[in-house]
Amino acid sequence: METKILLRIAAFLILVHLLGHSIGHFTWDKPSDPKMQDVVTTMKGYSVEFMGATKSMADYYNGYSLIMFGLFGMTVLVLWILSNHATTSQKLVKQMLYPIGLTYVIFGIIEWLYFFPFAAIISILAGIIALSSIAKLSGGKTYDKKY
Repeated sequence: METKILLRIAAFLILVHLLGHSIGHFTWDKPSDPKMQDVVTTMKGYSVEFMGATKSMADYYNGYSLIMFGLFGMTVLVLWILSNHATTSQKLVKQMLYPIGLTYVIFGIIEWLYFFPFAAIISILAGIIALSSIAKLSGGKTYDKKY
């Protein structure tokens, strides 16, 4: 399969992750389980000063969730842009894909341990596809400019 297609599949997987994350973000504080509602109420109800800001655990939870929107969105865009340069800037594309691929495999492991399998599988697949794109690029003809 062409590197461009592989990278776009990885981008699509992260987009699916982003959409799933959106559902979780906008519904986490409205659980149907009464005990979970007690937890949410406690998270929202008590604030503490930390490093000059007074926030609740719910504020931190929301903030981290919003950061993930940015990370997932940026990853989708970067993978898509890299897919457009897979044949013309192979060295740069490979250098970018190592940290992206490894990071998403690590995210998947963390999601498996602390969240749930669907998110973990999406991240691990996206990471593996990004890393396999490196191998695909290594076997192809390079058009990198020599500086």
